Amino acid sequence: MEKTIASRRGFLGALTAASYARVLGANDRIGLGFIGYGLIGKQHIADFKKMPDVELVALSEVYKPRMEEGIAFMGNPNAKRYPDFRKMLEDKDVDGVVVSTPDHWHALMTILACAAGKDVYVEKPLTLFVQEGRWMVNAARKYKRMVAVGTQRRTARGVAMAREIVASGKLGKVHSVRMGAFRNVMPGFGKTPVTDPPPDLDYDMWLGPAPKRPYTSHRALYHFRWFWDYSGGQMTNLAAHSLDQMHYIMNVNAPTLVSSHGGRYALEDDGETPDIQDALFTYPGFILLYSIREAAAGPRDPNAGGSQFIGTQGTLVLRGDNLLIPEMKNNPENLIPRFLGHPVGGPRATDQKPVPYFEPPPREEARPEREDTMALNKRDWLSSMRTRKLPFCDVEDGHRVATATHLANISLRLGRSVRWDPAKETIIGDKEAAAMLVRPYRKPWDQVLASVL
Repeated sequence: MEKTIASRRGFLGALTAASYARVLGANDRIGLGFIGYGLIGKQHIADFKKMPDVELVALSEVYKPRMEEGIAFMGNPNAKRYPDFRKMLEDKDVDGVVVSTPDHWHALMTILACAAGKDVYVEKPLTLFVQEGRWMVNAARKYKRMVAVGTQRRTARGVAMAREIVASGKLGKVHSVRMGAFRNVMPGFGKTPVTDPPPDLDYDMWLGPAPKRPYTSHRALYHFRWFWDYSGGQMTNLAAHSLDQMHYIMNVNAPTLVSSHGGRYALEDDGETPDIQDALFTYPGFILLYSIREAAAGPRDPNAGGSQFIGTQGTLVLRGDNLLIPEMKNNPENLIPRFLGHPVGGPRATDQKPVPYFEPPPREEARPEREDTMALNKRDWLSSMRTRKLPFCDVEDGHRVATATHLANISLRLGRSVRWDPAKETIIGDKEAAAMLVRPYRKPWDQVLASVL
C-alpha cells in the first residue's frame, strides 16, 4: 500500500467540490459513522457535512443528550443511533468510522473497526500506552484498512516548506529543536465530588477498557484528559501535534533517550497529569526540548514562540508561517571576551565584520497561505479509502509520535531517563519502565481485544 497526500494535489485535482459532486453517482458516496460527539467530534461532523461525496449515516454516543444533539446536527433524518458502537460496525452502510472518543478508547475501537472491514479516521493521541499503537498498525495491515490519524498539522504547506529548508542545508547542521505549549488556566477547573453517574450516561460503557472508578463529573465529558486512566495530559495531547510535525520535517521517527521532569505544581483542582512539564528527547544527531506550562502563558514576543529548528547557520521558526533567522558568520576569536586583551600567545581579534549566512526572504514571501489542515487531512483520508494508498497521516506515523510522548510520561512518573530501542520497540535496561509500555484492559474488553489481534 503506497502512501500519498492527495488532499492538495490528487483526489480533487482541479475540480471544485460542486463539480466533483456532479460526477459522482449516489453509489459513489462514502458512508461515515461517527463515534463520540464531543468538542472535536462535533467539528468532524461539521467538516464532513461540507463534503458532497460523503453521507453521514450513523452516530454512536453513550450520553443521550449528546446523541440527540449530534443526530440533529448531522442533518440526515435517516441517520441511525448506536448507543453501542459495536452495532455500528455491523452496519453495511458505514464504509468508514471517525473515532472522537476519549483517548483510552482509540485503540480498541480502531482495531475492532478494522476487523469489521471499516476504514478509520482516529483522533490523536493515537493511544493510551505504547503497545496499543503496534496493535493498531498490525490490525490496519492485517485487515487492509486505511487508518488516518488526526495529526493534521503536518499537511500544512509551511511544514512542507520547512522540511525542504532543513533538507537543503540552508540552516547548516540542525542540532536543536525547541517546542512548547503555554497557557494560564489558573486556578484550574475545581474539584468534583463522587456521585452517581447521570441516568442518561452509560458510564460503564464510557469507561470501557479503563479501570472501574467511582464517578465524578471530571472523569467524563472533556475533563478526562487530566486523569492517567484515560489520557497522558498535554504531553500526549498537544505535544503529539508538534512532535508529528518535527518527525516529518527532520525525517525521523523515534528518539533513543528521553528524560522528563514536572508535576502538578500550580493548578488547584482534582487533575492528575502535569501542569508543568519539560521533556528532553535525544534523536539521532539532535535534541528536542518540549515544555508545557498550564499556569503561565509567557511573554507575547512576536519573534519568539513557535517551533524553533536551530542550526549552525540559522534558525527556522514554525508557527503557521516560517520565520528564517540567519546566524552571523564571524571569526570565532572575535567572540572571545577582550577585557584588557590577551597576553602574549593568546587569541588575537581581527577586523573581520560579521555577515549573515543567508539573507532571509521578506516576510510576505516567507509566509505560506493559510490552510484548513483539518479539512485537508480528511480529504486525504477519503482519497486513501478510494485509491487504497496509505494516508499521509498514517497510523504508523501516529504510533511513532505517541510512543515518544508516552516515553516522556514514563520518565516523569519514574523520575529517571529511559533509553528506547526503536527497532525492537522496547525500553532498554529498565524492567520497571518496560512494564509500563502496556496496561491491562478491564474485563470483558480484554477478551474482546484478544479475539481480533
